[in-house]
Amino acid sequence: MRPRDPNEPHRSASPLELFFDLVFVVAVSIAAVQLHHALTENHVADGLLSYALVFFAIWWAWMNFTWFATSFDTDDWLYRILTVVQMAGVLVLAAGIESAFVDQDFAIVVLGYVVMRVAMVTQWLRASRSSEHRKTALTYAVGIAGVQVLWILWWVLLDGTAAIIVFFVLVAAEMSVPLIAERNGGPTPWHPHHITERYGLFTLILLGESLLASANAIIEALHDDTALAPLISISVLTLMVTASFWWIYFWPPHHRAIGTFGNSLVYGYTHYFIFAAAGAFSAGIEVEIDVLTEHSELGAVGGSFTVTIPIAVFVLGVWLVAIRANADRVVNTAVPLGAVLVLFDPLIPIPITLTAVVMIVVVAVLVARGPTRVEHEKLTT
Repeated sequence: MRPRDPNEPHRSASPLELFFDLVFVVAVSIAAVQLHHALTENHVADGLLSYALVFFAIWWAWMNFTWFATSFDTDDWLYRILTVVQMAGVLVLAAGIESAFVDQDFAIVVLGYVVMRVAMVTQWLRASRSSEHRKTALTYAVGIAGVQVLWILWWVLLDGTAAIIVFFVLVAAEMSVPLIAERNGGPTPWHPHHITERYGLFTLILLGESLLASANAIIEALHDDTALAPLISISVLTLMVTASFWWIYFWPPHHRAIGTFGNSLVYGYTHYFIFAAAGAFSAGIEVEIDVLTEHSELGAVGGSFTVTIPIAVFVLGVWLVAIRANADRVVNTAVPLGAVLVLFDPLIPIPITLTAVVMIVVVAVLVARGPTRVEHEKLTT
């Protein structure tokens, strides 16, 4: 497995990578549905904790595949087979999400996750045959394999509060593997345009969940004449916010954000919150629909927060990792201020209308003020 050229012209996502992403559509959709059920039943703390745990497994497996692919995607028959094995692991994980939410039983989730990670260990062992990155690849393989043993022990031996505490310890262990491998063994090559395109494609998957929530609001409106106007308003709001998410995310030139290893870590790890917020937004819309049709244990204010908190987290996350360094003072004031205003929308009488207005204003500012330090290349904004 020879490393790919980080300066390769016209590098873009391969058909295999796009195929790989399809299984994450399933996993993200199931996680959002289960979060919606937990929130609408007023199991807020348990629902958010389960969502955070499950979404880490989804995000980390996807991100590790993506960064490995940008460095060593040979697209030979064995690479393809191991990718399909990882897809199988995602589907197993997705099948266990409901049990994780309802019964706090993570057995199937852990099984699917380990299947994905063992396939990734095999890929790194293949990459280690390249003398140029042998030490780095072996460090990845040993580190990932060791943490998988700990995940199995976590599932078998622990439960309750101890399990939650150790979970976050193992998360730290997983996230430290790239840091140790890249620092001690030498950096692997990555293609900035390819890697940021992959993040953008995953963002589009998550925005698709929001569009589905918008359609569901219209479907509910057709079956509930008493809440027709509010449901249509929710549908319009969802479309407007989703379009704003798209505009905000793809406004800055993301490839500038990963020029160094440290920046790439910040960029990649912050995307956990960006991706999780985008998925939670679709769940929040479903909660709002339940509130309007009187099928929710949450009140109106609580239901509104399930929408505005994800919006604020998404906007602030994108601003921190991609917009802030490429914007002037006006944009760097308008974007975070808009996120804060949206966050507190539920505390005023007309939160839905104000949310839409604030997001429109933020987008209008971005339209009026383009990214700074424009390069000679054509910016894909």
